[in-house]
Amino acid sequence: MNLSRPLLLASNSPRRKELLAGLGLEFKIRVKEVNEDFPEHLKRAEVAEYLASHKADAYQHDLQNEILLTADTIVCLGERILNKPANYEEAFEMLSALSGTSHEVITGVCVLIKEQKAVFHDITKVFFKKLTKTEIDYYIRNFQPFDKAGAYGIQEWIGMIGIERIEGSYFNVVGLPVQKLYTQLKALGLIS
Repeated sequence: MNLSRPLLLASNSPRRKELLAGLGLEFKIRVKEVNEDFPEHLKRAEVAEYLASHKADAYQHDLQNEILLTADTIVCLGERILNKPANYEEAFEMLSALSGTSHEVITGVCVLIKEQKAVFHDITKVFFKKLTKTEIDYYIRNFQPFDKAGAYGIQEWIGMIGIERIEGSYFNVVGLPVQKLYTQLKALGLIS
């Protein structure tokens, strides 16, 4: 895969780095601290897109002949958005709430070039079995999921033992809807 210009990934996520590398794309990492607050009136998918777009705006004036990629993944239980847990207690509460039910993972993505900005999202429905307190405790203590929305990583132990099925893209839950990203890059004429 050849891109028509250099690709910058504005994320420190090891999972997003792996997924981009898996697409066969060369990229550099460029990260800035960006406030992740969002307007209260936004609906779930709008929040994910807003955050991805907002992150990209921080780079708008620095961009030369490059492609900037930003993303934000949120976990939604009904209308409640589960962010990254601050501590063990928050992680335990989130996983307990997700246990035995389904939720949606929404990743907003922004592809920014000097001439254009494309913002889109993908939604995956995830079904968790009923988790025991022992399973939740084991996962939090051994995997420290404090950098993950909803307090879990689908690719980790809890996903292996707890997720019964998903509807939609697995990679979206990992943190980047790579199929939609690839399609968008082609549509923008950035892949040759």
